[in-house]
Amino acid sequence: MRHMHPVLFHIGPITLYSFGMMMAVAFLTANYFFTKELTRRGLDQRIAGQITIIALIGGVAGSKIFSILENWQDFVHDPAGQLFSPAGLTFYGGFLVATASIYIYVKRKRLRFAILADILAPTVLLAYGIGRIGCQLAGDGDYGIPSRLPWAMSYPQGTAKPTVTLVDYFKVHPAERVELQYDSLASITVGRDALGQRISRFDEVVTVHPAPVYETFFCVIAFALLWRYGKRFDAEPGRIFSITLIVMGVERLLIEFIRINPLYLGLSMAQWISVGMIIAGGSALLIRRDALSPHK
Repeated sequence: MRHMHPVLFHIGPITLYSFGMMMAVAFLTANYFFTKELTRRGLDQRIAGQITIIALIGGVAGSKIFSILENWQDFVHDPAGQLFSPAGLTFYGGFLVATASIYIYVKRKRLRFAILADILAPTVLLAYGIGRIGCQLAGDGDYGIPSRLPWAMSYPQGTAKPTVTLVDYFKVHPAERVELQYDSLASITVGRDALGQRISRFDEVVTVHPAPVYETFFCVIAFALLWRYGKRFDAEPGRIFSITLIVMGVERLLIEFIRINPLYLGLSMAQWISVGMIIAGGSALLIRRDALSPHK
């Protein structure tokens, strides 16, 4: 697959973007499974729509906030452009802010957070995987480092061109810059994309890890397993949420090793948050196991 589709079609002055479309599909799908699980457990279905809206608003706001923090220099250089750009959304920022917002809502409604978290967490994992399809179609820079694997892809039509996104990577790996003929190929213009952005010859020929595809496969499979086998933990509120935290943490921790993001003490911000999620989820499971142990 060589060509992305950041723009699906135009209806008069209205433009439908693939990323926005997949975000909508992700939230609707999550809401469907969330509502279905509420019904199975005999809970009020009406809270599904309210929580989904809270997750949507908190998720987008948190994603943008964390993206700005992660790319502070870009924000300082162009505050308005970074703030109102549809690109640059950091999932973990959205996840943390959305979780905190839902927690406040649940407590105000005097509901049990652990039970709702067990229901919601796997659907968030699924929504994340579906959302990554939007990243893949948009070619928004969430792809990985250069690769010659048979399934590696090029992103000439992407909203974030490899000519730009790989610059920092080549600063650390100058030998690959020479091997891939970056300097000569990046100077050759071969056309414009659907958004009017310049496409270089380098954008056409370089292939990279399709990280969003990896994440989609992982998240869909993980959701399917949690959805099928999670029912056995109905009597242990909080267990599925803890497991999902670990799964999400492991997934992002690993995928970041083949992505291009700023590093802090050897790991990206997403990886440090992933480590925190793994520790939090693992600690919750250990505490629960000790609490249920007959030898206590």
